[in-house]
Amino acid sequence: MQPIKRWDYAGEGLDEHDLPAAPLPLIEQWVQDAADRQEAKGDVPEPDAISVATVDAEGQPHVRTVLMRYLGADGPGFYTNYTSRKGLDLQADPKIAAALTWPPMFRAIRFVGVAEKMSVERSTHYFRSRPYGSRIGAWASEQSRPAAGRAQLEAAVASYEQKWPDTGSPEDVPLPDFWGGYVVRCDEVEFWAGRSSRLHDRLVFVRTGDGDLADANSWEIERRQP
Repeated sequence: MQPIKRWDYAGEGLDEHDLPAAPLPLIEQWVQDAADRQEAKGDVPEPDAISVATVDAEGQPHVRTVLMRYLGADGPGFYTNYTSRKGLDLQADPKIAAALTWPPMFRAIRFVGVAEKMSVERSTHYFRSRPYGSRIGAWASEQSRPAAGRAQLEAAVASYEQKWPDTGSPEDVPLPDFWGGYVVRCDEVEFWAGRSSRLHDRLVFVRTGDGDLADANSWEIERRQP
């Protein structure tokens, strides 16, 4: 067995005085910082990659990484096939946890709450912004189900391409009725900042009211042990 490689987390840390009164402004700032870091140094290849954890009807947890394609005062969001494993999990139990992680920056944000479906209007707006191939792919992929082989998927793609040719219009492929977005209605938002000797900063916004992520009257802040 090779020796374990170790390195110190030389992050900037995070102090209570650096926090806004509600979590949204800092979420937006850290996401932008990650995008800027990718632009400048190229070591954060997917700044919006978010790990999403769900629990199925038998209590078995599942985690996967998707792209955060929505962020608003109501929460972070992502899009998926509603009949996928994550979609069926959330149908059985809407409780969800998610995390944005940027190792080169020694930063992470953790979200805990429940998932709610986005409106058809919001999902349609996003769907039409996707490239043609991605819109066709949403129809062709029976997400999470077993496949006989790659040829099965490619045949489905070819069939839908014939049904809905690429006209250059965002409306040439309709929104599937089994596809759309979820937004995470957060009860906790944790900001993790790596520090030397594993003495990391963990500052958590805990819900105390019914407001959204921009409502200063709905959150209190607590520091947790690293």
